Amino acid sequence: MTNGRLVLAGTPIGDAGDASPRLGQVLAEADVVAAEDTRRLRRLTGALGIALKGRVTSFFEGNERERTGELVEALVGGQTVVVVTDAGMPSVSDPGYRLVAAAIEAGVDVTAVPGPSAVLTALALSGLPVDRFTFEGFLPRKPGERARRLGELADEPRTMVFFEAPHRLAASLEALADAFGADRRTAVCRELTKTYEEVRRGPVAELAEWAADGVRGEITVVVAGADPDKVMTPEDLAREVATDEEAGTPRKQAIADVAKRFNVPKRTVYDAVLAARDPGE
Repeated sequence: MTNGRLVLAGTPIGDAGDASPRLGQVLAEADVVAAEDTRRLRRLTGALGIALKGRVTSFFEGNERERTGELVEALVGGQTVVVVTDAGMPSVSDPGYRLVAAAIEAGVDVTAVPGPSAVLTALALSGLPVDRFTFEGFLPRKPGERARRLGELADEPRTMVFFEAPHRLAASLEALADAFGADRRTAVCRELTKTYEEVRRGPVAELAEWAADGVRGEITVVVAGADPDKVMTPEDLAREVATDEEAGTPRKQAIADVAKRFNVPKRTVYDAVLAARDPGE
C-alpha cells in the first residue's frame, strides 16, 4: 500500500478573503482534517463555501502528542491528512512539528499549501530592516525568565519578531526597554488584515507607555536588532567598571551604572567583571 500525504495548510490570519483557491480544494478533498479548533474550521469552510468529505479531528497543543500516532497511522494507511491551525502556518508557534517529524520518520510525503503569515506581514509593515531576521515566538511569562531570554538577545543584530498576548504586551515592552534600551526601534502590529488593523511604530519605551492603557487583539511585535557599532564586548564592560571603581564608585554600584549606561543586563556586566578578574573562571 502506498503511503498517504501530509499537507500543512496555511490559513488566513484575519481576512478570510486571503484564502487561496488551493486551500479550499485540499480541505474539500482531504481524508482527514486535523484542526486546532474545529469550530474555527467550520467558520472558515463556511466562508469559503466548501463542504468537507473527510473526517475532522481536533489537533491542538493539549492532545498533539497523543493524536500524532493516530494521524501517522492514517498516513501510512494511504490517507491524505490536512493540518490547519487557527491562523497562519501549522508548526510555526502552533501544533504540527511533532507530526511532521513523525511523518518524515515513517517515510510519508510532507508538503504545504502556503498561506498568510503574521511574521512576514508584520516584518513588511514594520519599516525595520528585513534582510535578516529571527523569529522568537512568545516570550516567557515569568518576569525573571523573560529578562534572561531578552538578555541573551541584547546583542542580536538581526531584526526580531515576537508574538505576544494582549494582556502581557505592556509588561513585555517594558522588559524589552530594560534589556535593549528605551530608544530601540519597535513596531507593534495589532489585528493584521482585520477591520481594526493597527501598526504602532516608535521607541520601545514609548510603545510601552501606550500599551499600559490596555490593548486588544492578536499582537506581533517587531524589534530592530542591535547596532553592531554599539555592542560592548565583555572586555569593554569590565574596563568601564574598572574605570568607575578607580574614580571611587563601589563595585556593585559601578556594575549597575555600566549596565544602565550601555543598556545591558547587570548580570552580563557582573559576569564580565568576574571573567576579567580570573580569565579561567
